[in-house]
Amino acid sequence: MKGAVKVFLQITTAIVFLLSCSLPIKADESVSNHPLHWGMKRSRNHQPAEAGELFEKTLAKYGSFYIGDTSKKDIYLTFDNGYENGYTAEILDVLKKKKVPATFFVTGHYISKNGDLIKRMVDEGHIVGNHTWHHPDLTQVSDIRLKKELQLVEEEYKKITGKDDMMYLRPPRGIFSERTLKLSRDLGYVNVFWSLAFVDWYVNNQKGWRYAYDNIVEQIHPGAVILLHTVSEDNAKALAKVIDTLRDQGYTFKSLDDLMLEKTMPKPLMYEKYFYLKKDTQE
Repeated sequence: MKGAVKVFLQITTAIVFLLSCSLPIKADESVSNHPLHWGMKRSRNHQPAEAGELFEKTLAKYGSFYIGDTSKKDIYLTFDNGYENGYTAEILDVLKKKKVPATFFVTGHYISKNGDLIKRMVDEGHIVGNHTWHHPDLTQVSDIRLKKELQLVEEEYKKITGKDDMMYLRPPRGIFSERTLKLSRDLGYVNVFWSLAFVDWYVNNQKGWRYAYDNIVEQIHPGAVILLHTVSEDNAKALAKVIDTLRDQGYTFKSLDDLMLEKTMPKPLMYEKYFYLKKDTQE
């Protein structure tokens, strides 16, 4: 079922991009390159995080997102991987044991030095996303450089996995503009931001598993796209407890592919597709 859904998603996403992005990629001076720094009003008491009208409209215009359906208790676990600090394998162990899907956004530094972990992510059913090769502010690089930043990661990913299906991008440091959203979209990417995050990346200032646990549980909300960093020991030690607690609260962990299916496919067609896929797996 998962393989069929993945293929169907790639086909429908490709059609959307072909219909909306038929012109050659080139500098478009009519599109603003004014830098925007991602941020949102944090969730409390299971109420959805809010990014504000400007961010909401800008992301929607270019097919980007930061949150799922806030009427459903589906949540999406994502990790940013800038470099390896010894905790990714432990995180993967927990995800495998708990049967939770995740997306790992990797930089050039990470993917070029951790091929075994990248392969394990894919083999265990996770998604590997693009976090650029050098982690630059994309609003400050040329169109050619932006394209190269993405292509280098794609090429290394294909070399390791044999796959050519990278489609999600997380802009470094959450800095973006209409130009970067449009250009990356035209290159076939969906920009994925987040609706739940906290300061977890200072490796010399880890505060214990309870710090990570409390920050996640206190901010959780329906449709949450959770951003964590794999360099954090706190995150690695808290993850199993977080998963158990959120499931006890009625939340379901899903993949970004599931979210994209909901966003790109008309509901009657989506329900029909799932019905036949489910039927096929039961026969």
